[in-house]
Amino acid sequence: MDIAASLRTLKDRMEADASLPLYGEANLVFGEGSPSGGVMFIGEAPGANEDRLKRPFVGRGGQLLDEAIRAIGWKREEVYITNIVKRRPPENRDPLPAEIAAYRPYLAQQIAIVDPALIVTLGRFAMNYFAPGAKMTRDHGSAFGIDGRIVFPVYHPAAALRSTEMMKVFRADFKKIPDVRAGRIATVPPPAITTKVTANPFPDDTKPSVKKDGGIPSGQEGLW
Repeated sequence: MDIAASLRTLKDRMEADASLPLYGEANLVFGEGSPSGGVMFIGEAPGANEDRLKRPFVGRGGQLLDEAIRAIGWKREEVYITNIVKRRPPENRDPLPAEIAAYRPYLAQQIAIVDPALIVTLGRFAMNYFAPGAKMTRDHGSAFGIDGRIVFPVYHPAAALRSTEMMKVFRADFKKIPDVRAGRIATVPPPAITTKVTANPFPDDTKPSVKKDGGIPSGQEGLW
């Protein structure tokens, strides 16, 4: 089975899978573009325009994405574009962890079929799908080597539209993409996950006391 046929089969399976979150509430926005270009752009979830047209990145954020792709000498139809969650969350809210988990096996198959050398993640949800320990403000514009592919996180176009500073960073990172694709920028391992302490790390007799005003007594600050 060729790549296009494999993607059609996967799409049909997703259309029929009533167990997926948001099934019956929003249209499936599977993905589009060239499955043989070696580059895949992945966002978080469709918006209202995407839901209506059943195409990824066709609103204002999509227009910026198209412009940025043209600015590096590429064409939208030469890359593959999709999202981690394939249906629009209500009111464009952030995708829930359960939704991301439910769509994960399908995205994994989609990636395996397209087999891109470079994955450009758009926004923190897509970035954290591949690198859970990464933080957008710190790690945007870094080239991570993950499972034999390059994962390159940039800000989501919608976020870039909300801030002049983010727009500058978005455009600067985007300019690096051809060099990343060509291997002219070295990859690094993804950041490790920072474990959060959820239990009391102090025995009862060593836990710092807290003053009535909420402060920490002098000499105990380093324990917190």
